[in-house]
Amino acid sequence: MTDPRAQLQPAARVADRRQDVWTIVNEGAANSPKQPIVNMGQGFFGYNPPDFIINAAKEALDKVECNQYSPTRGRPRLKQAIADSYSPFWGRKLDPNTEITITTGANEDDEVIIFEPFFDQYISNIEMPGGKIVYVPLHPPENGATQNTSAGEWTINFSELEAAISSKTKMIVLNTPHNPVGKVFSKGELLKIGELCVKNNIIILSDEVYDRLYYVPFTRMATLSPEIERLTLTVGSAGKNFYATGWRVGWLIGTPHLIKYVAAAHTRICYSSVSPLQEAAAAGFEQADANNFWTTAITEMKAKMDSFNKIWLELDLPFSDPEGGYFVLVNMKKVKVPSGYPFPDHVKDRPRDFKLCWFLIQEVGVAAIPPTEFYTDENAHIGEDWLRFAVCKEDEVLERAKERLRGLRKYIEA
Repeated sequence: MTDPRAQLQPAARVADRRQDVWTIVNEGAANSPKQPIVNMGQGFFGYNPPDFIINAAKEALDKVECNQYSPTRGRPRLKQAIADSYSPFWGRKLDPNTEITITTGANEDDEVIIFEPFFDQYISNIEMPGGKIVYVPLHPPENGATQNTSAGEWTINFSELEAAISSKTKMIVLNTPHNPVGKVFSKGELLKIGELCVKNNIIILSDEVYDRLYYVPFTRMATLSPEIERLTLTVGSAGKNFYATGWRVGWLIGTPHLIKYVAAAHTRICYSSVSPLQEAAAAGFEQADANNFWTTAITEMKAKMDSFNKIWLELDLPFSDPEGGYFVLVNMKKVKVPSGYPFPDHVKDRPRDFKLCWFLIQEVGVAAIPPTEFYTDENAHIGEDWLRFAVCKEDEVLERAKERLRGLRKYIEA
């Protein structure tokens, strides 16, 4: 008799997916002879949120109502705290009941335009429901392989963006500060994007999860004009704001005619988000200013970034100096992997940055992320000489990473 399991086939939309980068990096790290690995790949924090937020989470667990379902649109206290925190940026009072909805994390169709490189979660979120993605690349600085540059020098070709828009385009996804580039889109760039969206009646999903970590002036898309705000959904993340990526508490801010549909979809996807951590996030917003938290977060992360990037100056490897967030892209074109190096089958046929990533894990003991994971095959060549490092780690970890990275010197060609 035929085994019924042999007849089971996955849906076409998931059947052809390659092994993901997170599995490859974690597998390589587990098998590396250089133990323990210094993990600067995935963007999780190497330290806890401040005490006032941790204590709020502990206190919430003692409350009966915080251990039960929350309203599907989010706990009133958190929505009010977000409204109070963000209203000054919008220049008006945000309505917590009609313009804010809480989500489980910050990644929850026609055609959708995405800029490359992209946060990889976007792709499945669009393709799984049947949407079609149209890609527009950010172009790196021409001298990025030979000298240090700014993340702001990664640019949009607006002719390419306009050409990508069709009658089927329903949304543009924007990420600022950008992961993995670290670019903070300028007010002028945002206005151009926003005006194109107004002209073509395209919704803007503005992913601003790193909105509290910027080192140059930062503009919020929804604040540019009433016409642009009407089309904009702004994404936020308590995990990124409060050093707690495992909490998976996020939110969307938008005008009522957009939020009501997002909230309806959220109800069907996961119903509600984690109750005690919503309460803790609310306390975080309520107490952040009194604890000087936002300013301290920027100062401390920028110091980590500057300290870590000294290793690239020492090794004469060009990097793209971030304008926001906690990732740095480093150009590894001058790093020469020995001929015939024994890469495993699932790495040897991937772009050069995957090989560089594997090589660093095995020979140096430092894990990074290959950014071609965030590109289509067509544009993978743009990112194949770069690696992404996350600096949201303890200072002693950053120092250990720098010491190990000095082991690259013998592989660098002038």
